[in-house]
Amino acid sequence: MRPLFYHFSFQTLCAALLLVLVQVSAAQSAGPLVTGFLEKVQVSELVPDADSYGVLRDDFPIVPALKAGETIGWVFLTSDFVSTTGYSGKPIHTMVGVDLNAIVTGVRLVKHSEPIVLIGIPDSKIRAVTEGYAGLDLKAEAASGGSAHDLDIISGATVTIMVIDDSIVRSGLKVARALSLGGLVPELADEGPQKEIDPGLQEVADWLTLTGDGSVRRMSLDIAQINNSFELQGDPRAIARPEGGPETDTFIDMYLALADVPSIGLSLLGKAEYDNLKKRLKDGEHALIVMGRGRYSFKGSGYVRGGIFDRIQLIQDDISVRFFDKQQARIGEIAADGAPAFTEMDVFIIPADTEFDPAKDFRLQLLVQRAVGPIDKVFLTFDLGYQLPDQYLKTIATSTSASDASALQQTGLSDDQAAVQALWKRIWQDRKSDIIVLATAIGILTLVFFFQMQVTRNEKFTFWFRIGFLTFTLVWLGWMQSAQLSVVNVMAFFSSLTTEFSWNAFLLDPLVFLLWFSVAAALLFWGRGAYCGWLCPFGALQELTNRLAKLCRIPQIEVPWGLHERIWPLKYMIFLGLFGLSLYSLDAAEHYAEIEPFKTAIILKFQRAWPFVLFAVALLVAGLFIERFYCRYLCPLGAALAIPARLRMFDWLKRYRECGNPCHRCAKECMVQAIHPEGNINPNECLNCLHCQVLYQHDQKCPVCIKKLAKRRRFEVQTGLRKPEESAKSAKPLPAE
Repeated sequence: MRPLFYHFSFQTLCAALLLVLVQVSAAQSAGPLVTGFLEKVQVSELVPDADSYGVLRDDFPIVPALKAGETIGWVFLTSDFVSTTGYSGKPIHTMVGVDLNAIVTGVRLVKHSEPIVLIGIPDSKIRAVTEGYAGLDLKAEAASGGSAHDLDIISGATVTIMVIDDSIVRSGLKVARALSLGGLVPELADEGPQKEIDPGLQEVADWLTLTGDGSVRRMSLDIAQINNSFELQGDPRAIARPEGGPETDTFIDMYLALADVPSIGLSLLGKAEYDNLKKRLKDGEHALIVMGRGRYSFKGSGYVRGGIFDRIQLIQDDISVRFFDKQQARIGEIAADGAPAFTEMDVFIIPADTEFDPAKDFRLQLLVQRAVGPIDKVFLTFDLGYQLPDQYLKTIATSTSASDASALQQTGLSDDQAAVQALWKRIWQDRKSDIIVLATAIGILTLVFFFQMQVTRNEKFTFWFRIGFLTFTLVWLGWMQSAQLSVVNVMAFFSSLTTEFSWNAFLLDPLVFLLWFSVAAALLFWGRGAYCGWLCPFGALQELTNRLAKLCRIPQIEVPWGLHERIWPLKYMIFLGLFGLSLYSLDAAEHYAEIEPFKTAIILKFQRAWPFVLFAVALLVAGLFIERFYCRYLCPLGAALAIPARLRMFDWLKRYRECGNPCHRCAKECMVQAIHPEGNINPNECLNCLHCQVLYQHDQKCPVCIKKLAKRRRFEVQTGLRKPEESAKSAKPLPAE
């Protein structure tokens, strides 16, 4: 145990640091994001002829673009107004300029973390698409519900482009209406009769009735219509590759209905499935039933890899909703009498925070793609409109005073700024089961550490528990949930402290947040080994592959202590280099942080450009011969965690005086050579695998335990508690030291 004065000074230091963080958070969390990007983009790139930025408005996060002191346009960041979460789960920041006539004058993609963009697709190609939005008429978009322009999608970055497109249009409309640009006016709450779904109407109808009265809407496209649409688009590559087969063959026959409407849900799903759906739906959520048949799938296969259904999106006024795999459930069959057979039948949950109104008309937009090369595709969109029949609605009494309407107008954009907070809350709610699983795993691991002497009494149990836990870490935590911590997180946290600190950005991924919270706590008690040795997916991958290598009798290399001691500081040098670079440019530091193979091996599961895959595989191959090679010598995250871990409050790993002199068994069997020749455990390098604690109380491997056991048996013989022949039979020779 550490002395009392150490505890006091440590706690004082922690309290001081916590106070600083709270002050920084309180001072900076409310600031708009746009101010952090103004220096990166010249105002003339967003609003031609402008020569300077003006002062940020007090009411909205919008900056005037000035020419000789006169406002000729406005500049804003899409992320300040709408959710811009992309394929990576992180925001895509785009700066937009708009003139006084509600025409977009310039667009610049200023920051993103899209992995699909970073591999195989030049960043310049994405930026060229975004800059092509210059000239977009927001008045026309307002009149058409955001569909007055053609969507220019890049193959391989479908979700990314759709997010960028949606954020530019929706945020642009919000700004244009808020500032009354081009004659657009702010939208006020409807003062007429309000309607909602009537839960008391629960009549079951057959398929013919449902399709006849508009309860189920249909869009059917044949081969001729698809080929004609691509011809009208004018891309010669798509025209040269028409869809084959008879022109009257069905390309897609798609049907749409609102599943949470009692009569429709009961008719299509049956009572049992409808009851299950109602149990799943939370307050404010709604559900769609989408059914399809034909050559083309409305789901595609992109959701299997990225978790997002990139071929469909719901659009209602300025609202756009994409569906994730956790918002989808397959349907076994359609219960309505006379329903045709479908190849795809799915329910999609509409989140409550989207402010979807089932009483208003909406459309489901289908993205149709045609391959025009090995990786290139051309895209078209088709809309399936839907208006819930009035028979399923009831009128509700509402009253909105003039003052209330004015207040709604003034606070509309503030509500949008709160959408980020609502987003992470929704994500946490949606991932409740995943959070419970991870919290349970962390809880079990915590109990193992607190009761390590009891756990490690049985060598076989300890071994298989560790193998099982590492398998869970690799497969579920790493490959399934992509919850791999990175040194980039560390650099981003410190960078946020000096700029616009907000917990919202860190709360968007609940599993990563929980991991960091547990790491912070573990550093105080056990050091970095709690994470590096048990909860790091790439570390688990290294150890499990090394176990397989040992089973295959691949020779293991023991690095000489003198060399080992001199090369383990490499990881600290790498971390300090990255950290210093991050103080100059976080983007540059993130680029060089590719020395971490985590994104390649865990997040993208080796589906990446060959240089990245080759690097990751090379590290794993080295780990077949030198256990945990990357962890020992190269990992900057391990170094970043080891530095604050020096402040840990307890020394949990027990040692004997004889450890290191004369016995070296623990040192020889330590998988990362964290035990010095003199017997001391280096806490900076220890991964807390607990193998030394197994040996510490092993009466067949530890010389001290064997001697104690022999002494006890001699005492038992002398006192008559044991017969001499029993003592001789059970005696074990001392192991080689």
